[in-house]
Amino acid sequence: MDLEQQRRLILSGQVYNDLTPELDAARQAAIEATNAYNASYGRPAAERAALLAQVVGHAGAGSFFEPVFRCEFGYNIHLGDNFYANFDCVLLDGGGITIGDNVLFGPRVGIYTTNHAVDPHERAQGACYARPVTIGDNVWVGGGVTITQGVTIGANSIIGAGAVVTRSIPADTIAVGVPARPIRTITRADRTGYRPQAR
Repeated sequence: MDLEQQRRLILSGQVYNDLTPELDAARQAAIEATNAYNASYGRPAAERAALLAQVVGHAGAGSFFEPVFRCEFGYNIHLGDNFYANFDCVLLDGGGITIGDNVLFGPRVGIYTTNHAVDPHERAQGACYARPVTIGDNVWVGGGVTITQGVTIGANSIIGAGAVVTRSIPADTIAVGVPARPIRTITRADRTGYRPQAR
């Protein structure tokens, strides 16, 4: 199978061979592309945006990663507008990662869409399977959070620092812990009355 056929197989959720030459080459290309993007830190925004567009499948306006950003393939990552990731973000995107508008990541956030086979003999032969991760608009993911395959995080939610998200989180929810669990709903009472001052 060529790379495009393997990509479709991975996105279908079926078991695939993670050790093929085509996937190894795609991962190497992603390393080289993220190296170029990371090395452009401090350069003009348009230059960095053009380099990011060579890494990911889609980068909305204002998408930005602090260094160091790493991904597995890149082409399965779709970022909304005004996405921001703090230092040391890792997105293993075999199953697809879709992130909405105005999403904030703290440092060292990791999203892992791929899992290795449970059977040790299959695992040694490269058997893997992937599930997508979707993050809605206006989500804040705290520092050191891990998000595992197949998870959806609803719009406006907050994931507390250090959480491990193994199940989907509803919209307008604060979730914390290992594994992450909802602790309360975000309401109008959380508003502080803040208004940005004119510059």
